[in-house]
Amino acid sequence: MSSPFEPSDIEEGPGARIDLERSAISRPEYITAMVHFYRGEMYRATAWRLRLDNTTNWSIISAGGLLTFSFGHPDSSPLVLLLGQTLLFSFLWIESRRYRFFDVWRSRVRKIEENFLNPILTRRLVSPDPLWGDAVANDLSRPLFKMSRWHAMHQRLRANYLVLFVVLNVAWMSKLFMHPVVTRDVGVAAARLEMGLVPWWVTLTGVLSFYGLLVALYFIPGHATVIRGRQWGLGDEGIQEEDR
Repeated sequence: MSSPFEPSDIEEGPGARIDLERSAISRPEYITAMVHFYRGEMYRATAWRLRLDNTTNWSIISAGGLLTFSFGHPDSSPLVLLLGQTLLFSFLWIESRRYRFFDVWRSRVRKIEENFLNPILTRRLVSPDPLWGDAVANDLSRPLFKMSRWHAMHQRLRANYLVLFVVLNVAWMSKLFMHPVVTRDVGVAAARLEMGLVPWWVTLTGVLSFYGLLVALYFIPGHATVIRGRQWGLGDEGIQEEDR
């Protein structure tokens, strides 16, 4: 059986037809194709990485603006900071989606670096994973997320959002007891928790439930499935064409 890098018998001449689907490719052609493929996947990974940074910037700016507004106006309600934490969670949700897309392109880039570029640089032309090409080809045919939404939110919460949530929560508690007038009366603080007809204990229950979810997100990373010796995420959702 001939090697795919050896030239096959192809008709030559002005009217000759070349079957690009069946004809073998030479090693220089293979290397050229892999270099361009690597550059394309690196570009897409970089683009989604920039989108991640944009979402984080939105979160930081929003948190700073809410803190300035809340403590800059004595009559502002502590509920403003609760709404800010809800907004922050929505940014976390958006960023987790972008992180899943970034991980798709990053996983391909790492496959190429580990199994194509690394053997060339070390002069040991043997890929650590002999089936890495099949794995990448299958991923091109049917792109899948490599991690679940939960795991993506876990990663982004630990990386960026934990500090923002802590700052807003401390500011919210400070607002209850210190702003606009300092008080040690729990009843006054409870009155500041009320939202119209909604009693204070409903608001407090919602806040405790929300931070219980964040604690679970922080400490529970989610599952990971090992495929051919590599860590691939749990997520098996297909990537839609309009999202690529």
